Amino acid sequence: MIDTLDAIVSLYAARGHRSYGEGVSQIEHAVQCAMLAEAGGCPPSLVVAALLHDVGHLVEDDETAADARHEVVGAAILARVFGASVVRPCALHVEAKRYLCATEPGYTAALSAASQRSLVLQGGAFDSAASVAFAQRPHAGAAIALRRFDDSGKRVDAAPVRLFADYLLLLAEVAERSSSDG
Repeated sequence: MIDTLDAIVSLYAARGHRSYGEGVSQIEHAVQCAMLAEAGGCPPSLVVAALLHDVGHLVEDDETAADARHEVVGAAILARVFGASVVRPCALHVEAKRYLCATEPGYTAALSAASQRSLVLQGGAFDSAASVAFAQRPHAGAAIALRRFDDSGKRVDAAPVRLFADYLLLLAEVAERSSSDG
């Protein structure tokens, strides 16, 4: 069972090399997303969410699985270690894509081919009622920011400025803060 920070880190060490389906590995995608969150001046919890948002993909047996509700699986794992400020944006990042497809002209067309394919499996763009409901949810704004990092964190040509290991202290600090917040 993946119920500790060490187990999450070990999961990335064991399976982070897997393809993300975008020309980068899961761990390269995770680090690129975290770097984008840092560059955007995001709070530590959102940097951690950006780093770990796709952890649900790493527990899938089939590396090529199209969509096995990775956001739900991942949120369940993360909830054992982190608080809502990490877990909820991760849980909502797929819904954020559906929201942006419905509300932002040109967003769908700008998605990568893999993201466009997964969008179909995830239910497509929200209708107007679902868009309004999503926008009112707690953590929707953080989920939208995370979604934008997710969309941009797929650069094959990105220089490896940071490593996953560079985030271990931040992970521990945010996890500790989550446990002390109750």
